Amino acid sequence: MDMKRDYYEDVQLFKSGVVLFWTSALLILLFTFPLYAPNYYIYLLNIIMVHVILAVGLNILAGSTGQISLGHAGFFAIGAYGTAMLMSTFHIPFLLAIIIAAFVAAFFGFILGLPALRLEGPYLAIASLGFGLTIMHIIGAMEIFGGRMGMKTPPLDLGIKQLGFSLPVTNDLQKYYLILIIAIIMVVGAVNILKTRVGRSFVAIRDSDIAAEVIGVNLPIYKTLAFAVSAFYAGIAGGLFGFILGFFDPFTFNMILSIMFLVMVVVGGLGTVSGSIMGATLITYLQYDLFKNIAEVPYFGKFMLYISDKWFTTVGLENFSSMAIGLIMIGIIIFEPLGMFGVWIRFKKYWMTWPF
Repeated sequence: MDMKRDYYEDVQLFKSGVVLFWTSALLILLFTFPLYAPNYYIYLLNIIMVHVILAVGLNILAGSTGQISLGHAGFFAIGAYGTAMLMSTFHIPFLLAIIIAAFVAAFFGFILGLPALRLEGPYLAIASLGFGLTIMHIIGAMEIFGGRMGMKTPPLDLGIKQLGFSLPVTNDLQKYYLILIIAIIMVVGAVNILKTRVGRSFVAIRDSDIAAEVIGVNLPIYKTLAFAVSAFYAGIAGGLFGFILGFFDPFTFNMILSIMFLVMVVVGGLGTVSGSIMGATLITYLQYDLFKNIAEVPYFGKFMLYISDKWFTTVGLENFSSMAIGLIMIGIIIFEPLGMFGVWIRFKKYWMTWPF
């Protein structure tokens, strides 16, 4: 059993040399991935990393604080539309624009967090769902955001044109490294937030808000702060997502998207940053790649086509993705409530104690 002998052991980023080794190996793999991967997988990994950022932020709210949100597609939309509009209308540099848009999303998260002082569980989930739907329809009704026709992102430039410095990002490979660096910063930030007094207060509220208040945790501040932090992460993710697509409309950020974000967190493992990464990676891969091309999978694809022709509607196979992800989530809840992180813990214990 690992026993901590110093307070610094609790706040250090890497718990052991083994963790440092495998983290370094993963980073080397990610930074060299474009050297041996087709361009399609670079595009897919860009989407995965954006979802990782959002899932890590949502896990701070749902997993660490115990507050369920079904409205994160709204914060996602604020990040995407805010970043694109600040750049195209006010000619603000990208990095500054995405941070401002994320703070706007955080402000709306703070506003949405106020009902959390009175609502819990399914009531809070319904309230947040209403927020997400409201944001989608408000954006769709405003011509400044392109209305229901959508909005095209401006050229992505990391420089400051006003100072004569330009650093254009034009292809998926350049976007990959930009998103990768931002994703690493956001993940490390989430890990450190959960180690601070704020993060411990979040966990105390999740375990028992009454007990947390008794020991001095200010519930109004920390509950709204959890929403704001989570919305900030969603705003950053939305700002990056807009430039991956190049064009988006209000219905891109629909209710199903909010549900899928929550599925990523639950499947990965509530309350863990590692679980958020694993859940976002698995669900995004299944949704954007494997299930979309299920008909091309050897043997199983033909079987699914047969099932679709015989039992499904004419678009039945396209609905297979939603059905399969729903079944995966039900299976995770029944057989492994800790999600993929729980599976990883079991594998790790088996490996460390083998052959006993």
